[in-house]
Amino acid sequence: MAKHDDMESEPETEAQTEARRTRRRSKNGDNTDTGSFPMVRRKPSRSLNANATRAKVVTSVLVGLLCALLGFGYVVQVRNTSSSYESLSEDELVRVLDETSTQVDKLEERRNELNRQLTSIQSAADKQKEAEKIAQQNALTSGILSGRLPAQGKGVTIHVTQHGTHVDAATMFTLIEELRNAGAEVISFSSVRVVTSTYIKDTKNGLIVDGEQLSSPYTIKAIGNPSDLQNAIQIAGGVGSRLKVTLNATVSVAQTDSVKIDEVRTPKQYQYARTVE
Repeated sequence: MAKHDDMESEPETEAQTEARRTRRRSKNGDNTDTGSFPMVRRKPSRSLNANATRAKVVTSVLVGLLCALLGFGYVVQVRNTSSSYESLSEDELVRVLDETSTQVDKLEERRNELNRQLTSIQSAADKQKEAEKIAQQNALTSGILSGRLPAQGKGVTIHVTQHGTHVDAATMFTLIEELRNAGAEVISFSSVRVVTSTYIKDTKNGLIVDGEQLSSPYTIKAIGNPSDLQNAIQIAGGVGSRLKVTLNATVSVAQTDSVKIDEVRTPKQYQYARTVE
């Protein structure tokens, strides 16, 4: 029985016919001449989610960095405050403690004085007369403190003479502050009465104090407890030692029972400040 090389093909089923038609339609739909394009499915956008995640990470890092910087600044500030005292010697710490105690004692004494004045006014038969008396006493005290009136009393006289090296304004201002901290009530710098607004400025020919040109040797007079004032200048490592060792200046401090300060200041006319009535 002879075999046929080409076998007869089996007839198509309806499903196969329909599938062939569908493929033909899809092929025709891809033709640009028809004006239609195949539908392309959108893939989910991952870039937006990635950007949002990246922004959150960057923000968290920045917040953490700022917190770390704030903490570091606080620690540095605390350490600087502590080191300002840790670097002081035992003698310097004792001096700081003594000066602080002196200031506290002065404030306490002033408070007690005001309380006595108030009690005196309240208990006086003639309150008006007592009030006038206290007002005069306060005016005298105010006149001395403001530099309007001359003053005298126990204290020290300091002579500072420079030898080649310029005695700078900062060192002399420190000397004035040390006297104040030690309880000086009245101070004069050569021919200038020292008040709360006093300033010292460097020049080629010496120092300018409150606008007045001064030159070495400088004479500083201070009224107060002589021992406390002398110790404030001559304490080891203090301003007196700095003047001698660093600036090669001669410094002498003499205690006396009668320091007279005749230098006075003209009362300042205030433009904005007024007393409370």
